[in-house]
Amino acid sequence: MRCYPVWKSPVLGRLLAMLCLLSAGLLSSLTGHAADILLAGAEDSPGMQAFTQALSERRPNDTVRFQALAKLPAPGNLPDNTRLILLDLASLDWRLQDSAGPATLVLRISRLQARQRLNDTHPPRLCLLWSDPSLERQLRLIKVLLPQVKRVGVLYDNHSEFLLNDLRRAAGPLGLEVVTQRWENTHDSRPLQALLKNSDVLLGLDDPNLYNPQTVKNLLLSSYARQIALIGPNAGFVKAGSLASTYSDQHDWLTILDELLDQPTSTWPRTHYPNRFKVASNPQVARSLGIEEIDEALVATLLAEGERRP
Repeated sequence: MRCYPVWKSPVLGRLLAMLCLLSAGLLSSLTGHAADILLAGAEDSPGMQAFTQALSERRPNDTVRFQALAKLPAPGNLPDNTRLILLDLASLDWRLQDSAGPATLVLRISRLQARQRLNDTHPPRLCLLWSDPSLERQLRLIKVLLPQVKRVGVLYDNHSEFLLNDLRRAAGPLGLEVVTQRWENTHDSRPLQALLKNSDVLLGLDDPNLYNPQTVKNLLLSSYARQIALIGPNAGFVKAGSLASTYSDQHDWLTILDELLDQPTSTWPRTHYPNRFKVASNPQVARSLGIEEIDEALVATLLAEGERRP
């Protein structure tokens, strides 16, 4: 009986050939799914480069690059399979000049900014990632920190009035009443004082016409003179003297982008509040209002768990 050397076995040879084909197919599959990710902004700054590098480190199999607007063609001339990420408002204005163009993630745009540029329209293939805190999340934050509160005071002007319907819809299921006051002239304190008389807490909308360095002193002194807490409008205002706010930092945004970039562009949402977030609080303000020390991580966990439940 003739014995074949192992390396000449026809069966083994076929197995080796199949393994080679499978390996080649796997490699082709992996390289075939590599994405071209283009980040765009008005200027090539160290901050832009650092963010691009951080995203690149999360996606080593993709090509991740930053390009200043001045060096980019019209959006419609970019390859359709490019995944475009806009990092500032100037890049959004550039993208809006052309109805054609690749699927686009608009990073950290507020609802007011979108309203000013888009009005009630929403161009196709744009996914707007909101920078301002979710109104429902801010209301839930009030429920956790101030469970006795019933009336939520809200200042608004012509720019932010469109948010009130969403706010009322979110407040109803939480058993909260939204009390509103128009404040067009921020040099006139009477609307603010009238609102504080009828409110248990003040919720700040992320409206820079109302909440800015010129109004901060009046807002904080007036509210805390009545022992009424201010929630929001953002993490920056917490440092200035509001009690607390939810927010998303750069690590959160990188995680959100990483998750979205793993999905087909056809499944990207039209608008999206970040599902990754943290809670910022001001311990000194909490003490002055007689509120126990706020465990920011625990509160963020409670809010996240509440959002995951149906």
